[in-house]
Amino acid sequence: MRHSIEELRAFYGEPSGALVRRLLARRLDDAWGEATDCDVLGLGYATPWLDAFVGARRVVAAMPGGQGVEHWPAVGRNRSLLVDDRRLPFMAGTFDRVLLVHALEEADDARALLAEAVRAMAPAGRIILTAAARGGLWARAESTPFGHGRPFTRGQLERLVREAGLEPTAWSRALYMPPWTPLLPLADGFEQIGRHLFPGAAGVIMLEATRQAYARIRVHGAAQTVRHRAPGLFPQPINQLPGPERNDLDGSTKRS
Repeated sequence: MRHSIEELRAFYGEPSGALVRRLLARRLDDAWGEATDCDVLGLGYATPWLDAFVGARRVVAAMPGGQGVEHWPAVGRNRSLLVDDRRLPFMAGTFDRVLLVHALEEADDARALLAEAVRAMAPAGRIILTAAARGGLWARAESTPFGHGRPFTRGQLERLVREAGLEPTAWSRALYMPPWTPLLPLADGFEQIGRHLFPGAAGVIMLEATRQAYARIRVHGAAQTVRHRAPGLFPQPINQLPGPERNDLDGSTKRS
């Protein structure tokens, strides 16, 4: 059973929800900016972040049937719809950017949901999966949407996107602050310290991926994998990064 639209709306109307919105928005801005001239799909409950894509050509919010749907945006023409997350009502290759938030954890079939999201993604498109982190305190807080359903590790998300024919290109963590209201004013300090000293304490994992593109096989030649490089992120396959280094969603190289 998914979190209802009323519960999600109520959480993001509270101080803790507003904090989550701000911290994740910072990561999305580092990764995609305003998504200028892109068609953007938010799947799950992504509306708290979709308003930021002011440069996008089109933005659509698709909300799973078990969750319910709300009118979005609050002013103007509605751009949200209720969907079966295993059969999205979009043509293949429709969207340049796909954002999943509160989508995977409570899905009946996470693989089928992701396969549909990938089908709707353009050949050069990019997708960000945002999921509760297994082991983080937010996954244990039932008073938040991250405390319901199945949390993920980074490795599980990587395997999930590879099974869908994608290649992980960048990742990040967020929400190091424990989900306790008295600590909300200290959130920025927790984020700075946690990223460097306590990476396993993060409440959310964000993983970006793109399609794998293969060179044409020539008569006497061998196929070569050509990976799409997106401006600003310096993407590189995670499993081939030298030593303990990794790419973050903000494009900087971090050392674990």
